[in-house]
Amino acid sequence: MNLPQDFKDKMRRLMKEESDGLFDSYEQPESKGIRTNTLKLSPQELSKKLPFETQGVTWCNEGFYIDSEVRPGKNPYYYCGLYYVQEPTAMAAVEALAPEPGDWVLDLCAAPGGKSTQIASKLQGQGLLVANELVNSRAGVLSTNIERMGIANAIITNEFPERLVDSFYESFDKILVDAPCSGEGMFRKDPGALSDWSLERVDRCVGKQEKILESAHRLLKPGGVLVYSTCTFSPEENEQIIEAFVSKYSYALESVDLPGLEDHGRTEWTKKGMPDIAKALRIMPMKVKGEGHFIVKLVKIGSCTEENTATQGYAKSRLKKATKTDLGDYESFAKLFLTEGFYKNLGNRLYLLGDHLYALPEGILLETIANLKLLRPGLHLGEFKKNRFEPSYALAMALRLSEAKNVCDLKDEVQAYNYLKGQALNVGTQKGWVLIGYQGNSLGFGKASEGMIKNHYPKGLRIRKK
Repeated sequence: MNLPQDFKDKMRRLMKEESDGLFDSYEQPESKGIRTNTLKLSPQELSKKLPFETQGVTWCNEGFYIDSEVRPGKNPYYYCGLYYVQEPTAMAAVEALAPEPGDWVLDLCAAPGGKSTQIASKLQGQGLLVANELVNSRAGVLSTNIERMGIANAIITNEFPERLVDSFYESFDKILVDAPCSGEGMFRKDPGALSDWSLERVDRCVGKQEKILESAHRLLKPGGVLVYSTCTFSPEENEQIIEAFVSKYSYALESVDLPGLEDHGRTEWTKKGMPDIAKALRIMPMKVKGEGHFIVKLVKIGSCTEENTATQGYAKSRLKKATKTDLGDYESFAKLFLTEGFYKNLGNRLYLLGDHLYALPEGILLETIANLKLLRPGLHLGEFKKNRFEPSYALAMALRLSEAKNVCDLKDEVQAYNYLKGQALNVGTQKGWVLIGYQGNSLGFGKASEGMIKNHYPKGLRIRKK
């Protein structure tokens, strides 16, 4: 690999003889992995289902290495949301954050969704996940991944981090800042990171990271946990930015100890010799099967000293509480096709965004999120059309087959691929909406009539071939 000369010179200065090992690691093939979606099954159950070999990831019980020749995104189980394709070392940051059911968690730089979906798996449907992504194109990918994994307690926002402060001032138990960075750890995985790298880019990233951390500080509860991670080796974006942050705000560093990961933050790479930075974790690709990362865990001591004075806002929100009259067609659909336990559990959390119906996560008030740019204010249930309600893909993926009254569970892989391609299914079933599954797991909706099931799998997600 033709590494930038400035990068090589910098790492030789910092790492001395160790730098040769780092440079050599870029010539090795990238590591591929998948992570179990424990909202749907256990790692042991997934391992038994998979048609390819796996090897466990030491620091993440839900993670597996897979062979570089495997194409996990082409398997029907992928479309069932049973796993997320994720590079194994990228799983470490959420392991350090350690979300628990009931926590309010913010993923501040969330796209494409690997870490957000990992957080959601650990929340097990309890508590709140706010997944924020500023870049519009990336936010759409995030939304699709959240839906495919069947996550019902997530809000997806498309905001500058500072815009969230007015709505969620000191509200989160845990925050992940997987910061935009110079991407030195991704050179062999992402050619774009290699071509875009420069010393000037490192400096620009530091400025962005400082602003993001400022917002994270104001969003985190007293006593809350902030995990900051990057995929760069640059001390400016890692040890030094954390040293500056904790010199300004009152935080304690906690040790990040994960099995199989033994490199730590380097005191000699800080500006003032900060000893506690050794509690941070460095993942170095010449020592671990994977890419490069830096992870630090911070605990907030006390409250923010400044008051929240944010007053900026948008026009009045289009999100509104759904009335009994609004819900007529939805309730007719729900009573016919969903089990009572599922739809009654949504209670009074139903809201309209235009013609689209959402179930907000428990504990969220309309006034809290009214002024935010919302891609998904919760679980998207479907859309009201003329004299009918059409259920969404997100609802299908959040349902277990046992929670629908009309089910077509495909056992044959060829039939599953046909459905994913958008073809109608020649399968007799009760007339009306049908939850399509594959070997016991939801895939999407269809609508049965005259012995055929019309395909309602989203056109943008359909596959062209295996």
